[in-house]
Amino acid sequence: VPGSPPLHRLSPPCPNLPLPFRAGASVGPGAGRYADSAGGFCYQESAQLVSVTRNRFIHWTTSGDTLELVEESLDINLLNNAIRLKIQNCSLLPGGVHVCETQNLVVILIVTNQTVHRLVLPHPARMYRSELITEGQMQSVFTDIGKVNFRDPSNYHMIPSIPGLASNSTASTAWLSSDGEALFALPSASGGIFVLKLPPHDGHGIVSVVELKQSSVMQRLLTGWMPTAIRGDQGPSDLPVSLSAHCLEHDAFLFALCQDHKLRMWSYKDQMCLMVADLLEFVPVNKDLRLAAGTGHRLRLAYSQSLGLYLGVYMHAPKRGQFCVFQLVSTESNRYSLDHISSLFTSQETLVDFALTPAEIWALWHDDENQTIVKYINFEQNIAGQWNQVFVQPLPEEVVTIRDDQDPRETYLESLFMPGRFTNAALLKALQIFSRGGERILDLTWDELKKEVTLAVENELQGSVTEYEVSQEEFRQLQVEFWSKFYACCLQYQEALSCPLALHLNPYTNMVCLLKKGFLSFLVPCSLVDHLYLLPDEHLLTEDDSTILDDLEMSRDVVCLVQCLRLIGESISMEMAFIMEMACSRLQPPEKAAEQILEDLIANDTENVMEDIHSKLQEIRNPIHAIGVLIREMDYEVELEMERAQPLNMRMNLSQLYGSGTAVTVVCRGVCKMATTRFLICRDLLILQQLLLRLGDAMILGGGQLFQSQQDLLHRTSPLLLSYYLIRWASRCLASDVPVDTLESNLQHLSVLELTDTTALTPHKLVSSPQTIVELFFQEVARKHIISHLFSQPNTSLSETSLNWPHLITAIAADLLSLLWPSNPGFLFPECLMGSCQYTQLQEYIRLLQPWCHVNVGSCRFLMGRCYLVMGEGHKVQNGFTASQSGALLHVWSSVVAMWICTVTLT
Repeated sequence: VPGSPPLHRLSPPCPNLPLPFRAGASVGPGAGRYADSAGGFCYQESAQLVSVTRNRFIHWTTSGDTLELVEESLDINLLNNAIRLKIQNCSLLPGGVHVCETQNLVVILIVTNQTVHRLVLPHPARMYRSELITEGQMQSVFTDIGKVNFRDPSNYHMIPSIPGLASNSTASTAWLSSDGEALFALPSASGGIFVLKLPPHDGHGIVSVVELKQSSVMQRLLTGWMPTAIRGDQGPSDLPVSLSAHCLEHDAFLFALCQDHKLRMWSYKDQMCLMVADLLEFVPVNKDLRLAAGTGHRLRLAYSQSLGLYLGVYMHAPKRGQFCVFQLVSTESNRYSLDHISSLFTSQETLVDFALTPAEIWALWHDDENQTIVKYINFEQNIAGQWNQVFVQPLPEEVVTIRDDQDPRETYLESLFMPGRFTNAALLKALQIFSRGGERILDLTWDELKKEVTLAVENELQGSVTEYEVSQEEFRQLQVEFWSKFYACCLQYQEALSCPLALHLNPYTNMVCLLKKGFLSFLVPCSLVDHLYLLPDEHLLTEDDSTILDDLEMSRDVVCLVQCLRLIGESISMEMAFIMEMACSRLQPPEKAAEQILEDLIANDTENVMEDIHSKLQEIRNPIHAIGVLIREMDYEVELEMERAQPLNMRMNLSQLYGSGTAVTVVCRGVCKMATTRFLICRDLLILQQLLLRLGDAMILGGGQLFQSQQDLLHRTSPLLLSYYLIRWASRCLASDVPVDTLESNLQHLSVLELTDTTALTPHKLVSSPQTIVELFFQEVARKHIISHLFSQPNTSLSETSLNWPHLITAIAADLLSLLWPSNPGFLFPECLMGSCQYTQLQEYIRLLQPWCHVNVGSCRFLMGRCYLVMGEGHKVQNGFTASQSGALLHVWSSVVAMWICTVTLT
């Protein structure tokens, strides 16, 4: 699920870090541009409910000489949270940014091909002494970056020419000692490792360099860089290709994975090598690998207080790769060894990054077609070595299909500005190109950006017309031509910004993010039904039935049923899909649309898909029961329990939980993705049920099923499909930007009429990025109800409660779906739209709802009457009043008239 919007506006102005060069000084080895990279850091107390750093983290990207850092929070909107640093005449090493945390400071350590740097910032706990944060926004750690003295010689240093940085390795690691010294470990030009030490930022001392020698002796290089020996007996085979450090109280273990496929462990304090392990011993076929340099190997560490230190190694070989997981074991006489935990094999070619926990490996690859692949595996429990697929957000469609009855401009604008499809950055870059590189465009609101895009494309179109008059058809073709050019430009930039660079894993909350070149994506758990429907065929066939349902036979039935649905879904053309879309939009019965699509499928079945479906249906022991299982899994017709009253301190601590704009976006786009997937599942299920009715009981169901059972399931599936269609529509429908004084006036009217809980709504000025009506609802109303419900268990101790991202995001999404579910008795969503002056959206919502949903009918009519009055359509209220025959409807329209009278009097 794409989470955060594009990079925030970078503020304060971007400083240049100094480089102590003489004019005309030559650039050292390895000065070429390195690959772009990214990384992340999470605070140690990010999972604690009672902490100022709860749900906060820092992530960054590097490109050439530029480093961009962003601090994110899932709870609070951070001010001044993004900076861009430009280090002149240098190139940042991939993975050369390391963030450390002390009680009072956040320290950023940076490594380039010629320099090392230290940025010292105040810790959030020092900026805000109270752990209780009740404001909706607060300052980021980067707020006072402008006060940092980048020219302070104690916080940067040139990498000495002796021993010098190795030209053919970009490995690095950095850490803080217990005394506050900054230490940078780098591959030496002579082979091996050297460590550069900066004295504490607030103390005195000199910069020193020590070189780790294979003979277990560290030679000190003091000021002036005049060593007594620099090479010793090392060769290039010892060159580290990946470095990691594990900090102890008064020491640090330095792990070096080298070109010779050996893992070396050093004690920085004792200046000696404690362990050398030949990793090829754990590779089944290693003859060819032993002769080649292991330049593609990777190393990661994961620490658990209860389990100790884990090491994850990726052994790269052509057309194959292998992950090895080890646990560090201490032996007598201060010696160490590796306990081999697991070996996991993969056929993926290009590993971009991987992350390790004491139980799992998460890996990011590019395949042969340059597509992003993310997978994870539990190496402790998964004996079969089966990786779990992550469904990555695809790029927007390459071609926008325009029907004859659609206006090209409006169709392209709808596609370009659909929430979550294109980032602001991609649209702005494309606009800059179309504006022929004129004045740089910054800080446009979503509506302003839309107007600028329209103007730029229309100007290009008008400039191409040479004839005084063109026919309507010629003008339409020109519109398609120029809008498709702009769309292709946006797609190109969106693809570039979507390039994945790294994984960010929070070991405290188990949150996993995909760091891309231009934005950040959050990974959220996938429900069982969605998982089966989206899983590729080769993985669906090997899915463990015991993980689906306790009843193994029913699990197999469900898997076969989902395979039938996938066969149907893959055969549906764009025209067939449009039939169901229009049926839902025009309030026509979905069953009829499903029947028409089935007829089209049969008529155009050139690949014998129907025969494959028949064959698969024969394998299902009890289709009616299997369909019932799917329907129950997708049905949210249950009202949330009323939350219990909570103590004041608990309410205040929870008041901002998942309240930031980033969290709102992640939750609501996750719900939109679920609604989109399940709409397709319900559509395909309706078509399959029509096929079952056509085939008859005796042929396909063994004669044991009743026709009435099929009809009942059909009538249960139809409202399910319409519910997900409605939620998907609401998740894509943009909220209107309403002036604050209009909101306040509206709330005052509703308060006088006692129509709503006005404390649940606050005047809210929409931000420049687009906000959907579901995001508005979650932010203003639903989040408080959901969080209160989730933490309503008695005797809950906040100080002992630890946040778990996968569990919480799953529960929040489920509760939000329940609050949005049309047939539930709760009416918070329409009330929120009314209180937020979203009258046009509310009218469309009720229009889509009324023909098939028979819950809250009176309330819907009442709100519709209110919309009529506000929109100046009082005659429609009169028509409804005179047309009312029953006592209930008459009472509703009488209430609307009374409301109008009260409103006029109040005004």
